[in-house]
Amino acid sequence: MKRLNQTFLIFLMAMMPIFAMAQIDGEFVKPRSGKFLLQNATVHTITNGVLENASVLIEGGKILQVGTSISADGAEVIDCNGMVIYPGMIDGGTTLGMVEVGSVAETVDYAEIGNITPNMQALTTVNPNAEAIPVTRVSGVTTVMSVPQGGLFPGTAALINLVGYTPDQMYAGAKAVVMNFPNSGRRGRWDRRSDDEIKKETEKALKDANELWQKAKTFHELSEKGAELEYYPEMEQLAKVISGELPLMIEVNAAKDIQNAIKWIEDKDVKVFFSGVSEGWRVAEEIAEAGISVITGPIQALPTRQSDRYDTPYANAGKMAKAGVKVAIRTNDSENVRNLPFHAAYAAAYGLGKEEAWKAVTINAAEILGVSDQLGSIEEGKMANLIVATEDPFETRAQIMHVFINGYRIPLSNRHIRLYQEFLERSPDLKAN
Repeated sequence: MKRLNQTFLIFLMAMMPIFAMAQIDGEFVKPRSGKFLLQNATVHTITNGVLENASVLIEGGKILQVGTSISADGAEVIDCNGMVIYPGMIDGGTTLGMVEVGSVAETVDYAEIGNITPNMQALTTVNPNAEAIPVTRVSGVTTVMSVPQGGLFPGTAALINLVGYTPDQMYAGAKAVVMNFPNSGRRGRWDRRSDDEIKKETEKALKDANELWQKAKTFHELSEKGAELEYYPEMEQLAKVISGELPLMIEVNAAKDIQNAIKWIEDKDVKVFFSGVSEGWRVAEEIAEAGISVITGPIQALPTRQSDRYDTPYANAGKMAKAGVKVAIRTNDSENVRNLPFHAAYAAAYGLGKEEAWKAVTINAAEILGVSDQLGSIEEGKMANLIVATEDPFETRAQIMHVFINGYRIPLSNRHIRLYQEFLERSPDLKAN
């Protein structure tokens, strides 16, 4: 979307010595494909139970076999005795790859100018070489939804696997048009608008949304009839939601707004799911009755209201799940997407339970995003996105030993690790003159 300017180029030049430092003492290791047999592990399939002393065979980017007594013929054998294997975790909402340094505007590319830009593609803004990507994947997160931010319709989110030289190589097969549902509350403590001003602005935003939706319906109907239409990329993209080609991802958080969003979509025959939903626990039964799935988070957050208990954000996912809502989890972060397992762990401890928490970062996320035939569980024929760890990765003491994304064995290195190794043993011993 934005073009690199002189300031950003100067920034990159200044950072080059830091980036290059990691290559001085050792050979750079790339992700590599091949035939791999992960042997003698406890395999948590997510959808088909837990298999003891089992193996997983990977080739051609796919899981070929799961079970015992699998032939190692032609495969690189990796002994996983005493370890656990899980599907790679999926973060249902991030800005990963669209931000490099938050304080440097030229490296921030998750928002476009304008209030109505559904045609803006998050996938085109993803930087495959972002420093936060290897930081994220060595923590067991292999797939994320990169979501544009901003106006009423800020753009189209894209699901990406965290390996690849180009955004297209990273694309994991799911997109969704994002809508920020009109917020009827205050934007923060600094918001000095009167209640009447807030009400009027909310009503206007909802009116704009309705008018825009009607335009999109008309555009779609005319397009279906073969009419010659002027170039209108915003309507073309929204028409894909009308036709069912793409789902609508509605960001909504306050309880009252969630209720309004449920009413807003009642007469709209479209695929939809909610994101954020920080006060979902207040109206969980209504969400469940409407049959709407939810990607909620961050879990490690402060309560939305000062009168709420401290653990309200931790318990939100569990309360919605118990009401019958299908729940996935997101970090809504850029640099700290690596903490997804700990967001899930908090949700597990505060009512969701470990089994459902694992589903929330694997198969539930895959089902909500429409890619459960490829991701979210360890099954034959699915994409080989999986992790090997010393114990449950929700535990802070767990160590991720192996990561596979799209069948590629991923090197367990990143800038954090390289800097740690650099300064752990300082050599040569530099002294001040």
